[in-house]
Amino acid sequence: MVEARPAGPFPQRLLLATDLSARCDRALDRAAQLALQWGAELVALHVLDPSVSPDQTLAWIGGANQAELLQVAAQQLSRDLGQVNVPVAMRLGTGRDVADTVAETATRDHAGLVVTAVSQGGALRQFLLGSTVERLARSLSQPLLVVRKRSHGPYQRVLVASDFSPSSRHALQTAAQLFPGVELVVYHACMTTPVGLAGAVPTGAGNTEAAQRECAAFVASSALPGSVKVRCVIEEGAIETTLARYVRRHDIELVVMGSRGRGAVMSLLLGSTAARLLEWLPCDTLLVREPRVEG
Repeated sequence: MVEARPAGPFPQRLLLATDLSARCDRALDRAAQLALQWGAELVALHVLDPSVSPDQTLAWIGGANQAELLQVAAQQLSRDLGQVNVPVAMRLGTGRDVADTVAETATRDHAGLVVTAVSQGGALRQFLLGSTVERLARSLSQPLLVVRKRSHGPYQRVLVASDFSPSSRHALQTAAQLFPGVELVVYHACMTTPVGLAGAVPTGAGNTEAAQRECAAFVASSALPGSVKVRCVIEEGAIETTLARYVRRHDIELVVMGSRGRGAVMSLLLGSTAARLLEWLPCDTLLVREPRVEG
């Protein structure tokens, strides 16, 4: 078993879950960049699946057994990691459930962050889309970074999607810890009350102003270091559409959100909404689980 490294402000070991596809090259580059930035070790995990790797497919068609398939995967993973300029260890896994293998490896290797990508097909696509997103995000104690974009250096434009819940507060605190010196946008989407309902506000102005006040109170109560810069952004509409539009308009590189909460952000990890956001958001996504309360 890998020993835990001394605790610090940044994760000291990152786990990259890769299916060896071209899309996961972006996750590898981002994981290596973060490991270098944080002075962390990198662990690269591949779970055997011949359906997504040409080398493994050819070996499988040729009658290779599991040991031989693992050797093919090891060779490809070793090639992929050849240019990584941080300490890196390889892990190969087998099993029908990719998510379980990733979670077990992250725990065993004391990873502080799990990094992966939305692949074009195969096991990791199934792992990242649909109900397994909720299961993995709930089972991982570590944050889960889903990479879509190429890495061009450290994250500079980071947004925290918030419903002002304790889960969102933990996500904001995590973002402030991981990315010091970066201005954080706290983003909240509020639905406009339809005109004609009892007690309804004629326009969305009242809702927006109330949300601005709630956002300011939320930030003030989050106990962030004084050096952290935070800006609140409130928009009207469904978060699935407003957030993607804001991300594109302002070239946001990373969206951070909690995996538990109330209202719109809670629904991000329930059922199909999570899959739609991972498909639609044109940037990387960091899912942060609220710590369990022992009792």
